[in-house]
Amino acid sequence: MVKVGKPVPSFTAQATGDQRIQLSDFKGKNLVLYFYPKDHTPGCTTQGQDFRDRYQDFLDANTAVFGISRDSLRTHENFKAKQNFPFELISDPDEELCKLFDVIKLKKLYGKEYMGIERSTFLIDKEGILRQEWRKVKVKGHVDEVLEAARAL
Repeated sequence: MVKVGKPVPSFTAQATGDQRIQLSDFKGKNLVLYFYPKDHTPGCTTQGQDFRDRYQDFLDANTAVFGISRDSLRTHENFKAKQNFPFELISDPDEELCKLFDVIKLKKLYGKEYMGIERSTFLIDKEGILRQEWRKVKVKGHVDEVLEAARAL
């Protein structure tokens, strides 16, 4: 699992836009990975829209952004198109990245317990070191906080 101040282990993942993403592709650039529970749900839509609306600011801060959930690439493509996201979404159906970043937690919905993604964001610097993590994220104001941390790197 990842730890703040330590290098993030190498990974490869499938993303929208028919892309295969590798951590090494981002050497020399900061990277934001935000994990969210499910495409097309209210909180996840708002969070994605917030990253969309500040996307140019992240680019100006030499920072790439990716959203990650367990949804399929097909669902991701629909979500991305419907919301006009300028960044790609990573599909993690086997939970490889979810496990690496330890975001699968016991959750409750309508009195039922299940294992799901805890909304979390990770900021990796241009050398591949995890610089900051946000867990149990509340959507309101979160993207601005992440942007400020990216600008500070």
